[in-house]
Parts: sequence; structure tokens; C-alpha cells
Amino acid sequence: MNEQGNYEASNAGIVRALHVLSGVATKTPILPVDGPAGRFWLKPESLQPVGAFKLRGAYHRLAALSEKERAAGVVAFSSGNHAQGVAWAARKLGIRATIVMPADAPRAKRLATEALGGEVVPYDRATESRERIAAALAAERGAVLVPSFDDPWVIEGQGTIGLEAAGQMGRAPARVVVPCGGGGLAAGIALAIPGSEIVVVEPEGWDEMGRSLLSGAIVEVGPKPPTTRCDALQTIRVADRTFSVLQDAGARGVAVSEEEIEVAIRLAFDRLQLVAEAGGAVALAAMLAGKVDVVPETLVILSGGNIDPADFAEIIR
Repeated sequence: MNEQGNYEASNAGIVRALHVLSGVATKTPILPVDGPAGRFWLKPESLQPVGAFKLRGAYHRLAALSEKERAAGVVAFSSGNHAQGVAWAARKLGIRATIVMPADAPRAKRLATEALGGEVVPYDRATESRERIAAALAAERGAVLVPSFDDPWVIEGQGTIGLEAAGQMGRAPARVVVPCGGGGLAAGIALAIPGSEIVVVEPEGWDEMGRSLLSGAIVEVGPKPPTTRCDALQTIRVADRTFSVLQDAGARGVAVSEEEIEVAIRLAFDRLQLVAEAGGAVALAAMLAGKVDVVPETLVILSGGNIDPADFAEIIR
């Protein structure tokens, strides 16, 4: 079934997605980390071919397209990681990809997207709506719109991380600590391993999922949110779909500061030889700051490593 219709993400769909992604996505390792409160396990999705987990959902979505849909191409909107995931999957499947990307997105992410064959359409995130621009382009071209998180196939693709980790650990983790922007990754993991507690982590001032889960209804980011290095997590409003999955799963959220994020980036590099971007490091930051307790079989997702080289040099210096 290619047209979305009433299709919703499910555990069975994530099992199917794991087969679709076999031999396509990298089976990333799980690494032991000894934090202040004890040992936990880190899964570095920064080791994927595009430097982030996003190719899982992007490839799963594009692989489900009909031949007619593939011929028309796809349109996505992203600050960079979903952009690269879609461009990478599109090139692998022979599909034209157009990405609506903020003009102030990290240069490295824009160049990487273009290098993968994606057409980048810039916009001003302060005054324009990426959703409206992308929808207009898709309608004009007859292309399929591929959202970064509000899509059942994308959610299922991201959820394969949970199944993969459970297989590596020999059991489902008791707790999974996950970076959260729109919630596609966290929702997918919640569906994949329903017995695990889900803790979503966001940068301070951009913690709309955590506040939504606490209040029981979706809360948008307020006016004039603070500046953050977490370009990948600057979501103004989470989707009804991802919020509903996480609410049903009993998920909760925490927020981390920019300083705590920088500590996590430095530790990932110094002790694990991993390059982490700010948005990808928030879950690790929460653990190191003691904002999430360590329980046996705690799994932490490091979701991406696409950081601007100058920013990375400044942080680790």
C-alpha cells in the first residue's frame, strides 16, 4: 500500500522494515559507557552512511513507492539529516529528490545533500513555512511528499533501531533515552519494543514534546525560542501521530542545556572517538548530567554526527 490512506505504523511494519533495510542500513554497534551514575549502552547512529539514523526511515518510505510514484520523484523538508537520508535513498533507488532546507542550515549538511544528488530549495525559517513550500512543490510536480517524522513508513524505518538493539543486547532494554525533534525516532522505538520505557530528550526552550507529554496535549514552542546548536531538533510543533504513539507508550521528556550538550560532544570524541552533532548528543548529555537515572539495560541513542567542522573544533577545544 503506497498511498498513506489509513495506514499507520505498527510493530509488524517495523519487523518488515528491518528486512527491507537489511544490507542497506549499517547495523550500528552498541558501546558501553561508564557515566557518573553507572554503565549504560550507547548506539551511535552517526556511523550510518549519511552520518545519522534518518536514512532508515527515508529508504523504507521510498522503497514502498510504486513505479509511477518513483518516476514523479519525491519532495522533503529538512535542516539536513533527513535531507541527506532522502537524497541517499533516492540515489540508491533511482528517484529524483528535492529538499526544502533552511537557508541557515549547516553548510556541511547542504553540501552533503547536494553531493548525493538532492536538489536543495532554500527558505527562511523565520518567515516562511517549509511545510507549505514543500507541499506546493510536490503538488506542482506530482511528486510524493516525504515528511521527516509525520509519516508511518518513516516511523517504521526509524523503529528498526529498537529491534536491532534488542537483538544485540539479547533482550529489550529496560529504558531507551532518545533525542527528539518531531518524535519519529522515539515513536518508532516505542512501537518496536513496547516493553521499554521511553525518555525523550530535547534542548531547553525547544522541549515541546516533553511539555506536551506532561500536559497531555500538544504544546508548541513559544515565541522567540532560544538559540541552540541543535539545528536538527528545532521543531515548532510535533505531529499528532508521533505524540499519540509516545503518549500511549507512557513516554516522558527531559531538557538539556547547551553546556550539557557540549560536554557530551567532548566525551563522545575523547573517550569513544565518535563525532556527534549537538542534536544527536542530547540523550547522551542527559545521562552525563544525571537527568536520567541509569537502570540495568539502559540504551542511549546517539542519533547523528553531522556537525559543522568549525563548530566541532570550537567545542572540543
